[in-house]
Amino acid sequence: MTQHSKFKTAILTFCLTITTVLSVVAQEKATPIFKDGEAQIVEAFNTPDKWIRHDLFVETTFDTDGDGKLDRMHVGVTRPYQTETEGLKLPVIYETSPYYAGVAPDVDGVFWDVKHELGAMEKARVHPEVTRLGERPIISNSQIQTWVPRGYIVVHSSSPGTGLSQGSPTVGGDNESLAPKAVIDWLNGRAKGYTEAYGGEEVEAFWTTGKVGMTGTSYNGTLPLAAATTGVEGLEVIIPVAPNTSYYHYYRSNGLVRSPGGYLGEDIDVLYDYIHSGGEESIIPNSNATINDAHIPKAFKNKRAYSNAMVRDMEMKNGMDRITGDYNDFWAGRDYLNDMAPMKAALLMAHGFNDWNVMPEHSYRIYKKAKDMGLTTQIYYHQFGHGGPPPISMMNKWFTQYLHGIDNDIENEPHKAWIVREGDKMDEPTAYKDYPNPEAKPVTLHLTSGTPKTGGLTTTKPTKQGKETLVDNYSFTGEALARAEITNHRLLFVTPKLTKDVHISGVPQITIKLASNKPAANLSVWLVSLPWNDSRRAKTTDNIITRGWADPQNHKSLTESKPLKPGKFYDVTFDLQPDDQIIKAGQQIGLMIFSSDKEFTLHPKPGTELTVDLDGTYLVLPVVGGADSFNEVFGN
Repeated sequence: MTQHSKFKTAILTFCLTITTVLSVVAQEKATPIFKDGEAQIVEAFNTPDKWIRHDLFVETTFDTDGDGKLDRMHVGVTRPYQTETEGLKLPVIYETSPYYAGVAPDVDGVFWDVKHELGAMEKARVHPEVTRLGERPIISNSQIQTWVPRGYIVVHSSSPGTGLSQGSPTVGGDNESLAPKAVIDWLNGRAKGYTEAYGGEEVEAFWTTGKVGMTGTSYNGTLPLAAATTGVEGLEVIIPVAPNTSYYHYYRSNGLVRSPGGYLGEDIDVLYDYIHSGGEESIIPNSNATINDAHIPKAFKNKRAYSNAMVRDMEMKNGMDRITGDYNDFWAGRDYLNDMAPMKAALLMAHGFNDWNVMPEHSYRIYKKAKDMGLTTQIYYHQFGHGGPPPISMMNKWFTQYLHGIDNDIENEPHKAWIVREGDKMDEPTAYKDYPNPEAKPVTLHLTSGTPKTGGLTTTKPTKQGKETLVDNYSFTGEALARAEITNHRLLFVTPKLTKDVHISGVPQITIKLASNKPAANLSVWLVSLPWNDSRRAKTTDNIITRGWADPQNHKSLTESKPLKPGKFYDVTFDLQPDDQIIKAGQQIGLMIFSSDKEFTLHPKPGTELTVDLDGTYLVLPVVGGADSFNEVFGN
C-alpha cells in the first residue's frame, strides 16, 4: 500500500469514527417518550439534583401599585438540564397562584359579622396583614415531580401583589388575567423578562417550544381560565380544578348575600386581605426614579398601603354591595363567563358535586359556554368536596396532545363527560356522552300539604293544597331541620320510598310562590335523600343531593332588588346547584324550603314568617329516563 493510500485509509477511518461517535451521542440525547398517547417518565429527566432552577421578573402591560412603572411578575422555572446542555426545547406546564408566599392569619374579626337584619349596615371588620414567606429562586414545588420527568418544563408565578410580584391583588380584576398572559408572552418571546424586579439583565426563554398548558386548584384553577380569556397565543390547553369562575357566584346567590361553605362571613375584601403578601416596597422604588407622582397620595408609605386604599377600601367597598346583594358592574367585571369570546385553548374542567366552597355551577357554566363556542372541551366530576384533579392519565393525554403534538384522538372521543360514581375511586370515572346526561329529561314535581310534619312530592298535579307557613330561625342547622319529625321552621315534601334507583343529572330548578311578613327574607332550598344516614362513616353531604339560595327581593331582576310588600305573594324561580347522583332504592327524595341557612346566609333575628302557596310551587328535576322512568320507581 502506498503512503498516499495509507493516508486516505487513515482519514476514512477517522471520519467513520467521528460519525459513529456523533451518532452515539445523538442517540443518547434525551427526548420525550410516548406510549398509548401519554408522555412517559424518562430517566434522563428524572434527576432532581440536576434540574436547573432559576427565577426572573416578567414585565407586564399594567401598573397597579402606583409607582408609575409597569408591574413585574416573579416567575420561577424548573427544567431538565438537557435544555441547557443539549439544546433541547420542551413545552411548559404553568401554575400561577396568590398563595405561594403565605396568607393572612386567622384572627378574630377578620370575617364580616353575619348576625344582623337583612339590608342593615355591618360593623367594620379587622384587616390582618400577611407576613411574606419564601426565598428566591424557589416559588413553589407543585407540579414539578409529576411533569418534569415526563419531558416538560414547569413554570410558577406569583399573582400581582403577592410574594415578590409587583402590583396589587384585585381578586378577579383584569390584571389577574393579564399577568399570566405576560408570562406566556415572555415564554414566546413577546414580552421581556429580567433578572431583578428593578433593572437587571434581560432573560430569554430559549429552552421552550412556547407551547403552554396551565392547571391548578381553586384560585390556582381560576387563573388558567383568566389567562385563557385573553386569547393569548401559546396557551394551548387548560385544566382548571374547582375554579372560581365568578366572584358574584362565589359570594352571592340569586341576589342573596351568601358565604362560601366553611367561611361564614367571608366576602371579596376578606379574600383580598388573605392573599395580599406583596407591596412592601416604598411607593417610589429608588431615589433616582423619575416619574410623574402627582397621582400618588403622599399619605401612602408603601405599595401595600396604596393598594389597600385604592382597591380594597375604594373599589371593593363601593362595588361589592353587601346591603342588597345585587349584580352590578363590579361583579360583572369579575365574571369570566363575560370574557370568554377570545378564548381558544382546549379545556378539561374538573369539579366535585359536593363542593360547597366553590360550588359545581362554577365549572358547568364555563364548560357549557366553551362547548357552545366549539372549543374542544370535556368535564370530569366526582362525588367529593373541594378539589380533586382528573386522573393523571387523563391529564397526561391532554397535555401530550396539545403540548407535544402527539395525536391521541382527544377531539374525537365519543364521551365528553366523566363522572366518578358513588363509591368508586377517583381514577375510575364512568364515561358519558355528555353532561348533563343526554337521556335526562325534566320531571315536574308538585307539592302536597303536611306541615308541620312532611308533605308529599308527586308528578301528578294534585287538587288545591292551600298555603303553609314556616318561621325563620337560624339557630337550627339544615341537617337538624331535615331530620326533624315535626318543626315549624321548615317545610319538607318527600316522595314515596323509591323501589328502584333514580339517576339525577343536570340542573334542578324550583319555582316558589311565597309571601313574607317582612320586606326582606332569606330563602334557602335543600334537596335531600332520606332517611338521614346515621352510620359512623357518614358525612353531612351524603344526604344532600343539591342546594340553592335566593333573595325574594330579586324575583324580577338580579340587578335591582325591591322590598317585598308584606303579605303579597311573589313567584321566585331559580336554579339549584348542578348534580349527577344516583339515589338508591329504599330512599326518599325530599324538598326542604326554609329561610336562613345557618352555614351560608346572614343571621337575622328569628321570627320572620314565609308563607308558601303549594299550588303555585313546583320543582323541575332532571331525571335520566324522564317521567316514565321516574314514575316506575313508585309503581305508577
